[in-house]
Amino acid sequence: MSDLILPTDSSSQIYLDANATTPVLPCIAEVVSHTMQICFGNPSSSHITGIQAKHLLEQTRQKARDVIGAQHGDILFTSGATEGIQTAVVSTLIAAKEHTNPNPVLLYGATEHKAVPNTLIHWNAVLGINATVLAIPVSSDGLLDLEFIAQHAGNALMICTMAVNNETGVYQDLTAIENVIRSHNTKVAWMVDCVQALGKTALALSDTTIDYAPFSGHKLYAPKGIGVLYIRQGSAYTPFIAGGGQESGMRSGTENLPGIAGLNKLFCLLLDKTNDTFKSIDVLNSYREQLHQALVDTFGNITFNHTFALSVPTTLNFAVDELSSKEVMDLFDAAGIRISGGSACSSGANRSFVLDAMGVSDWRSENAIRLSFGPATTQAEITTACTRIRALKPILQANCLVVSDSSSPQQEACALGLTQFRHQGACCWLYVSQDKQAVIIDPIVELIPRLEKIVHTQNLTVAAILDTHAHQERCCATTLLAQALKFSLHDEHELGWPVQQTTITLPECTIERLATPGHSEDSVSYLLRCNSSQQVLFCFCGDLLLPAGLGNTAIEGGDALAMAHSLRQLSTYIAESTVICSGHDYQQCFAINWLVQQQQTPLLQALLNNELSDTEFANNKQHSDEDNLFKFATLCGYANSLQYSAAYELNAMQAKDMLTASDVYLIDTREPYEHGANNISQLFAVSPARVMNIPLSRMANALVDRQLSPQGKYILLCRSGNRSKQAATNLSQLGFTDVYNLSGGMALL
Repeated sequence: MSDLILPTDSSSQIYLDANATTPVLPCIAEVVSHTMQICFGNPSSSHITGIQAKHLLEQTRQKARDVIGAQHGDILFTSGATEGIQTAVVSTLIAAKEHTNPNPVLLYGATEHKAVPNTLIHWNAVLGINATVLAIPVSSDGLLDLEFIAQHAGNALMICTMAVNNETGVYQDLTAIENVIRSHNTKVAWMVDCVQALGKTALALSDTTIDYAPFSGHKLYAPKGIGVLYIRQGSAYTPFIAGGGQESGMRSGTENLPGIAGLNKLFCLLLDKTNDTFKSIDVLNSYREQLHQALVDTFGNITFNHTFALSVPTTLNFAVDELSSKEVMDLFDAAGIRISGGSACSSGANRSFVLDAMGVSDWRSENAIRLSFGPATTQAEITTACTRIRALKPILQANCLVVSDSSSPQQEACALGLTQFRHQGACCWLYVSQDKQAVIIDPIVELIPRLEKIVHTQNLTVAAILDTHAHQERCCATTLLAQALKFSLHDEHELGWPVQQTTITLPECTIERLATPGHSEDSVSYLLRCNSSQQVLFCFCGDLLLPAGLGNTAIEGGDALAMAHSLRQLSTYIAESTVICSGHDYQQCFAINWLVQQQQTPLLQALLNNELSDTEFANNKQHSDEDNLFKFATLCGYANSLQYSAAYELNAMQAKDMLTASDVYLIDTREPYEHGANNISQLFAVSPARVMNIPLSRMANALVDRQLSPQGKYILLCRSGNRSKQAATNLSQLGFTDVYNLSGGMALL
């Protein structure tokens, strides 16, 4: 078994993701360590060591009461907020099993952490309560709809709200909510998620009719795995964990005493008014204003997704108008600034359900960035963060976020050749010729500001803006982009192509237009042919072909028989090495050639090998599309699962050992602005000549330019190991046999 390898250097990072978790304060870590080694007794033991442990536990419980203003009711130690939520919901629903309400409902705020609705739905089904689970709508400011609560509170078995939202920092008016709830239902159980409120807003729970309030230590500098649940006196309670009867029989299992000791120290800091570890609201507000100004100075066109006056000062949620959240996060991460896209618990999602509930635009929801800091943050940390954020501005200006294979800033200003841009699986292609003429194929509305900036800042001349077909699933962006770029489309054109012309001629290549109906009646393919070799280098085929798949024909204008004719015709124009540039790439393949396309698409291969007639192909395709349409509904095409990658996974030590051989090269698949933030050759002790920067968006161009040889030996890397693994998979499918991925990427160096 290999040794555990952990990253060792955190001194250079600026951590601005405190709503996800916080580092343990040194003074709290010291107490935790002391408890593990010295005061390690079991609170249930009757000897002196156990008595000391019991004293620490009860002392912490009292301090918790003081911090949250709860001198009455129970304080229960839990593993964290999720357990507290489970306990509150299970206790309430078990007590409600004998209810006589003919129309029972369970209410939760639409912007609530997913732990709440998912718990309600789960236990509602398991316990057979059969109540209707309803989301309480919110305003555009994220505030709960009090009229909705009033309308449904009378039938409610439980109402769940939160004090402070984890994505936006918006705080609710708990007094107003309480007045509405209790004026319509004095007995309904009310839970308030207080996780993000601790240390940021004043709490006096005994002065309220809140029945349950969960807290979590790791959100405020205490260890993970410890939390507190407040239970109002007289509220329903059923032990969620039964066993040895610890916690007065309310929560069995030996108590997490080191974690509780950490809470003890945390509560001491919160209660000590002479200690300045936790900053005042005024200071935190000043921190937010400094960060706000730094973001505006750096990005300019930025939209904040919450009203500062209605949110705690430790959270800033925003979207950069012309950059995706991934680009912004990668940029920050390369600069050593840790932020998140929306909620850490939903980082795999494409959009923010919190912002959707608030009614923001699709772009803002899909590209939300959350920057959050803790109340123990220092002015020095904020100053450093602002300096680093502002230091991103010249990087943005120099790169325009246009990818390049060169580490030279002068060349990065204009990436010649082909670049792929993506938005939710849709692909847009930009070809820049040697004399800086630009051809844009299949533009996407959401990417218009980005493309406009690229053209203007790089002084490109637009030669053509083309669509491969009238895209069924999105608005046509050709005319809108032409207007934005002040590019005059010909009066007579088809999908942007001037009908009077047979080709678009550029210094090094010619673009031809070929009708390829099948996915739709108007589908065409554009063939980019090298002037010197006359070989078709790129085939822009729209949704006729997708990586490892074919376009959907079970839609309006689709014709499987016409697709068969088009595929046969296309095969006479292109070579095995021609790179296929599709309108969608659901598999995140990024680069695939005609040979591999046939190998990975059995129906296509059977057609071109004459194992199927055109009619047989059409029948098979039609039946397949009808089945897939039922399963996937809105997809423009369907792809097979790509073959298993032959790329090997390496850790950092193995990679460095392998690089001692002079014929092994490093490929950094990050964007140039990320690549430039680290001296890769120095990190791996190799010559700069053996380091290449080829982002995924430039992989298709790299194949055509022959920057890589199928016989070469390559180790691929990126920030986390995900992008490089995808690139390694792509290359192995293209016949590269010695391809390796740095597992965990730069994060584990």
